[in-house]
Amino acid sequence: MSDKNYAPVCGTYCGNCSFLGKQCKGCGYVDGKPFWTTQIPSGVCPLHDCCRNQKQIEHCGLCADLPCKIFLELRDPNMSDKNFQKSLQIRQEALKRRTEIGTEEWLLEVSSNQQDKRG
Repeated sequence: MSDKNYAPVCGTYCGNCSFLGKQCKGCGYVDGKPFWTTQIPSGVCPLHDCCRNQKQIEHCGLCADLPCKIFLELRDPNMSDKNFQKSLQIRQEALKRRTEIGTEEWLLEVSSNQQDKRG
């Protein structure tokens, strides 16, 4: 699947998200306002706001400031410190790869990896 709406700014792939189709349509479809943003004052994902609205770039991997304070501090409060650190590493690697090959190819790569895992 190469739907760019499943390629949010943060380096995750919406196709892997357990909330996709239940509480969320995909970050691109909701313009950086997934369900959890109702819990924060701005009502929009801070990473999405920074990339798309302020800096007008496609994703964090294109920003010279990566990893910035927002990237390093925005986290799921249910995530352990260990899992959060692992998530940061995985997302940074994904953003590096996405920057190298482009979003279309990256989406094809990650979606095919997801299908391989399903068997």
